[in-house]
Amino acid sequence: MRYVLALDQGTSSSRSIVFDEQGRQVALAQREFRQIYPQPGWVEHDPQEIWTSQLATARQALKEAGLEARQISAIGITNQRETTLIWNRRTGQPIHNAIVWQDRRAEPLCAALRAQGHAEAVREATGLVIDAYFSASKVHWLLNHVPGARAAAERGELAFGTVDSWLLWQLTGGRVHATDVSNASRTLLFNVQRNRWDENLLALFDVPASLLPQVQPSSHWYGEADAEWLGAPVPVGGMAGDQQSALFGQACFGPGMAKNTYGTGCFMLMHTGTRFQRSANGLITTRVAQVASPYPTLASAPPAPEYALEGSVFIGGAVVQWLRDGLQAIQASSEVQSLAESVPDAGGVIFVPAFTGLGAPYWQPDARGAILGLTRGSTVAHIARAALESIAFQSAALLQAMARDVQASGTDTNAPIQVTELRVDGGACANNLLMQFQADLLGIPVLRPKVIETTALGAAYLAGLATGVWRSTAELATHWQVDRVFHPTLPRDQAEARMEHWTRAVRQTCTT
Repeated sequence: MRYVLALDQGTSSSRSIVFDEQGRQVALAQREFRQIYPQPGWVEHDPQEIWTSQLATARQALKEAGLEARQISAIGITNQRETTLIWNRRTGQPIHNAIVWQDRRAEPLCAALRAQGHAEAVREATGLVIDAYFSASKVHWLLNHVPGARAAAERGELAFGTVDSWLLWQLTGGRVHATDVSNASRTLLFNVQRNRWDENLLALFDVPASLLPQVQPSSHWYGEADAEWLGAPVPVGGMAGDQQSALFGQACFGPGMAKNTYGTGCFMLMHTGTRFQRSANGLITTRVAQVASPYPTLASAPPAPEYALEGSVFIGGAVVQWLRDGLQAIQASSEVQSLAESVPDAGGVIFVPAFTGLGAPYWQPDARGAILGLTRGSTVAHIARAALESIAFQSAALLQAMARDVQASGTDTNAPIQVTELRVDGGACANNLLMQFQADLLGIPVLRPKVIETTALGAAYLAGLATGVWRSTAELATHWQVDRVFHPTLPRDQAEARMEHWTRAVRQTCTT
């Protein structure tokens, strides 16, 4: 039996999971780490804590599995995307805390660039909107606010990376500074159609090219992790941003296949094949995980890049954390379902958890959270149910936007893509109440797989493909198995009325 170790570095915790060659989970280790909030709208992580927590879980997972490092065929890395780090190439020391994807401090720069008319050119190159969510404006902020950083960057002394690059640098003792196409596509600095860093974007955000990692396919032999970390050298064979990794782990390998991950945020991706499709409905276009090398031989043409439409919800499962830590309505996140089920419905309460603005399809950075529809009869149970429903409402808005985009893309020779089911993963998909409500709003089946750790599984698959554990995506597709299907039961007119109530509530949270 061959094994692959997946390092799943998320927003609130680091996890490591060992999978066998059948794609079955053998062992899991997890460790939460600090969330740092210097001021409203700012979110940071300690880079060293990211690394040490990830390493600790890797060692623990091997111990739980009863395996030694020499029995691991490969390491795959998946990570919170857009979170931005800069470190000194010589010492390996970060110049500042990591600026997390949720952080909004760079919004003034983004607003200025949008006002200057750069939005269309940036979107054509990157598939993204100009927003502080992505990495480029965070890099700009670090270079301009950390004393001496810009001068050091101009001298080539600093390295920029998203979390995947930071972990790879640590694992290889600073020998490898690289990222993959899926993470690069989230920086606002990478041209997703030309498959390279873009000089015009670097100039626009005033980012020196010397900072940048080398971009590789997602399934690729990146190098070997040093023996000191796990006890023996282990090849790093795969890297992908968490949502592209989850799409891969869900075996969504073709156009029209869609998944939604319910984590700290919610992230829905729909595979669109080789079609670079601009959204007219508040979504973004992103690269999916690249399996084959862009340049297998000098003589052969590179395979066409593949894309996905994506919608990102900033606050998904984090709303349950707020119920626990902020409102102190529950002692543990696992209690939320029973509390929500203690009432038959939300009693007219609608919870819009715009704690850090609203992401797709609204893109309202100034929106703030609101609980609407309260009466004297409202209880904390109604608020808990409304909090869970807010996750489904936001996700339904994403799929509706995707449906409008793909319907508009059809031509006489190019049929529109059809989405007939939604595959789900992430911690909150274990909540049956939430999944049933999601199916009711969408009007299509919601499929929960037997292995819901698909973000880590995708990283394992990518690493295993690079090292010969698996041969093809066709083989991987045979491993995907459904645990439960949630069929819609709510009449469509009632579902549409519920969505209209949600839309009205969202409008009330926006200041502009």
